Amino acid sequence: MTERLRTDAEAIFRAAVERVDPVPMMRRLLKIEGDLLTVATEQVEAAYDLSAFDRLLVTGMGKATARMALGLEAILGDRIHGGLVSVKGGHVERLGKIEVVEAGHPVPNASSVRAAERLLALSSGLDERTLVVTLISGGGSALLCAPARDRDGTPLLTLAEKQEVTRALLACGATIHEMNCVRKHLSRIKGGRLARAYQPATSLNLILSDVVGDDLDAIASGPTVPDRTTFRDALDVLGRYGVSGRIPAAALGALEAGAAGAHEETPKPGDPAFAHVKNVLVGTNAQALVAAEARARTLGYQTMVLTSRLTGEAREAALALLGIAEDVAVSGFPLRPPACLIAGGETTVTVRGGGKGGRNQELALAFLAAEERRSPVPRPVVLLAASTDGNDGPTEAAGAFASPEIAARARALELDPAVALAENDSYRFHERAGSLLVTGPTNTNVSDVAVLLVG
Repeated sequence: MTERLRTDAEAIFRAAVERVDPVPMMRRLLKIEGDLLTVATEQVEAAYDLSAFDRLLVTGMGKATARMALGLEAILGDRIHGGLVSVKGGHVERLGKIEVVEAGHPVPNASSVRAAERLLALSSGLDERTLVVTLISGGGSALLCAPARDRDGTPLLTLAEKQEVTRALLACGATIHEMNCVRKHLSRIKGGRLARAYQPATSLNLILSDVVGDDLDAIASGPTVPDRTTFRDALDVLGRYGVSGRIPAAALGALEAGAAGAHEETPKPGDPAFAHVKNVLVGTNAQALVAAEARARTLGYQTMVLTSRLTGEAREAALALLGIAEDVAVSGFPLRPPACLIAGGETTVTVRGGGKGGRNQELALAFLAAEERRSPVPRPVVLLAASTDGNDGPTEAAGAFASPEIAARARALELDPAVALAENDSYRFHERAGSLLVTGPTNTNVSDVAVLLVG
């Protein structure tokens, strides 16, 4: 029974990923008739007369942007004059008109800097008769890295110093909004600065959301979106998590000088930089969850989507999901078995140990550790927590499963989920227990999906 539940959980997760495949997504949303390019979603409609432009360039940053570019090339073909997208290593497609650069994620590397400098150089030659289509998805914050400079062009920090800032933010448990607030204020691209660089060109920006709540200014640090945060906000984030003393002095000094007015703020709503900018949300976690629910119904489950805004510490989210599973198994509330409950979002991990893993693997591990301490439930339960991009943290796994059978196998191997959890060593635990889900890069990215099945 549990093996069937595990197979079903994976099928339900894969249905979620398929719904946000960028190639069919682009075909659904973009149409071209003669010289008229239209884009239409549930919320936004826009049209562009391509005869009004001498050049059409495509730029992009994020794990899904190579596949988004593949879909765009199929629609626009030879109308595209060139371009560049920066993606995580391995998240590539074979493109005809648009160059693909593989760069570092979640920590930027030298390729991230080279890609950013090339994109900024490309932007410097734009005019009123240029249309730039920018493809943006999660991961873009690391994949384009342009360390800040002062008003006369002198660098304020190095790549190595920016890497240290990123590692400190990743380890402290900061949310993606908080991390990106800091990164925006140490960058020449993030926080709407790319839109400023595009001036006076027209900019159409197609955005695939990996952020809970779909806040456009947080996705890839909002390179084409007005920024609501300030240097002072960035300093407050560092203080809140106690990492001010753990980031390089140059980075802290740049933020403090910015808060004092020495450096230019990110462009805010109403800034002229956004006069010819259109930002369009093309894909979300909620869309993936609806597709997952539909697949679960075809497999015979009573279904419920719990939320697309699952946040907080992964180990705390695991306790909430386990409590729901127990209610379903014992009392048939809120669903009678066989039941499928689905949640999306993005949890966080505060790193306390020296292990290896990702937030989804930690969530599954915490679920196992809590199950060990609770009374057995009368029905089989399987949890799958996985990232829609195919990479959970700095690992090749998308996520991991949890079930009583996996717990029994772990005990036979003398693996203790509580010990592994204390060390944040979820990857090695699941690797040995045979509970990893490995999909390979999916070339899409709309945060995470958790599938909870009660047989």
